[in-house]
Amino acid sequence: MLELAGIIILGILAQWVAWKFKIPAILPLILIGLFVGPISTLISEDGKQWIQPIWNQDKGFFPGESLFYFVSLAIGIILFEGGLTLKLGEIKKVGGVIGKLISLGSIVTFFGCGVSAYYIFGLSWEISFLFAALIIVTGPTVITPILRNIPLKKDVSAVLKWEGILIDPIGALVAVLVFGFITVNGPTGLENVALEEGAGHGASGGYTKHALLEFGKIAVIGFAFGLAGGFALYQAVKRKVIPHYLLNVGSLSLVLLIFVLSDLFAHESGLLAVVVMGMYLGNSDLPNLKELLYFKESLSVLLISILFILLAANISLDDLLLVANYKTAILFALIIFVIRPIGVFLSTIGSSLKTNEKIFISWVGPRGIVAAGIASLFGTKLVEMGVEDAEFITPLVFSVVLVTVLLNATTARLVAKLVGVFLKESEGVMIVGGSRVSRLIASYLQKNNRHVVLVDSNRTNIEKALDLGLDAIVANIYSDDLTENIELNDVGYLLAMTGNDEINRQAMSRFGKQFGENGTFRLMTSEELLKKNTLKTEEVFSNTHDYIRFTEVARDYPSIQEIAIDSESKFKKILQMIRDNKDAIPLFIKDDQGHIELLDTLTEFNIEPGSLIAYLGKPIDFEDVVIATNDDGQLPKAENTDV
Repeated sequence: MLELAGIIILGILAQWVAWKFKIPAILPLILIGLFVGPISTLISEDGKQWIQPIWNQDKGFFPGESLFYFVSLAIGIILFEGGLTLKLGEIKKVGGVIGKLISLGSIVTFFGCGVSAYYIFGLSWEISFLFAALIIVTGPTVITPILRNIPLKKDVSAVLKWEGILIDPIGALVAVLVFGFITVNGPTGLENVALEEGAGHGASGGYTKHALLEFGKIAVIGFAFGLAGGFALYQAVKRKVIPHYLLNVGSLSLVLLIFVLSDLFAHESGLLAVVVMGMYLGNSDLPNLKELLYFKESLSVLLISILFILLAANISLDDLLLVANYKTAILFALIIFVIRPIGVFLSTIGSSLKTNEKIFISWVGPRGIVAAGIASLFGTKLVEMGVEDAEFITPLVFSVVLVTVLLNATTARLVAKLVGVFLKESEGVMIVGGSRVSRLIASYLQKNNRHVVLVDSNRTNIEKALDLGLDAIVANIYSDDLTENIELNDVGYLLAMTGNDEINRQAMSRFGKQFGENGTFRLMTSEELLKKNTLKTEEVFSNTHDYIRFTEVARDYPSIQEIAIDSESKFKKILQMIRDNKDAIPLFIKDDQGHIELLDTLTEFNIEPGSLIAYLGKPIDFEDVVIATNDDGQLPKAENTDV
């Protein structure tokens, strides 16, 4: 009982340490697992491990293969949670780089690492390519904490984030397929095709044919059960077959059922099935998806905490000594400094990414839970089958995980600065509230090359924003969702524009320091508009209009106009005309370089030729004011943005 409680306590403690010091949780988890496992034999009085994952008739948790049943089910739940986060619409916006990274990049890693392991480490071809398949994956649970604390260009962080999410099931599937090749021809495998077919060409042909049939079964049955499970759960929730209080545990039960059933029909197809099931639900209109995702995230944190400590503790000192040599260092150097960059640069040919961005993406490639979990599972099975060199799989993969996580966690920020992808100024804008007014302003800013993200708990508002091509997130400002989102790293301005002053002030108080380093603004309340006193000008978006007046103007005149100015006197006259018009609201001033500032927060104006005033509302006749004209002699046209 003490050991079981200790694993949970130590696991959550490791998660807290990771949060406190802003490092991937996998690092302290593995170190704790190694300490209470193989390292503890050096300091314990009887020479035994403090925590023994496999029961040895004296001490331990799981008899026989029970540990690996637990590992399989836990990884299935973790991959299902990962599938829930895959939004196809967001993937499309990232571009073709992601598709190439998870296809061409995976191929480069697979063959590059396989050949390297064979020639450098002297492993058999089968084990070399199983090792290569296992380290294809990078893993969002490792990459996300690293990127969260590095302000990067949105495209760079998005590529790394989505690669990590999408490549997990791909790496797992490739590992399953290679494992299938090995077991089909192994001494205690599913079928010894070589013996059945005889020696020579017949054996090879029979082996290949049988293996391909097994792989086909895995793919077909995995997809079939995944889609069926996703559809069944979707319908059950939609039709309220499952009561609300059983939603989380009921969905968990169905995930485990789909995993086990799929695995019974085609060995190792359960991993694919749960990923497909998660993707199906993640891209549906399931109203309880957020609640379901929260539950699965919490469960995944607990499972990852337990899993890594158990798996690391299951490694023996002899296993670690197997890979403690110069060959391992050479192999890892090739993986990190040669194979990963080749895969990234080949995958990004013709993309908009710059060379320095490609270098940074090449550097960030830590391996995670799927690699370690499946390596432990497959490695142990192959050792029991007597497969040559199988004892190297688990320690090699764990070493790759530990080295890449430690390397990236400690150097990613420095490398980002060295190669020039570290954002010195955060010019992105977060708008809290997704109303029509917010969408108009966001569209205008986005057209002027500013990264804008709308945040609202109202899904309808977010869907309308997404339809306009805006970045938008369904989130509650009282939760921690936004602080964990790596795609907001370049945000430096916060506009709180909801109709609720309490929410606006809460947004400024909670996120102003993180997302409003360059400026944090809110809408004034109706009471403040009437009194017009004791206002802090530097934090008010408009001194003349509250939410209601903004909404009314946007309803009647849903467009943002731009008027050219070339002197301070003309600027003041035009600005006063806009303020005197009840159907117009001054918003921004834009200089000839495209730099935008809020009008009502400026105390001094430096007007140069080519500057513009942007305002929301009715087109105004400025005929009485001599204003700059375009090259064709016409008045500047308004920038209309209909929402």
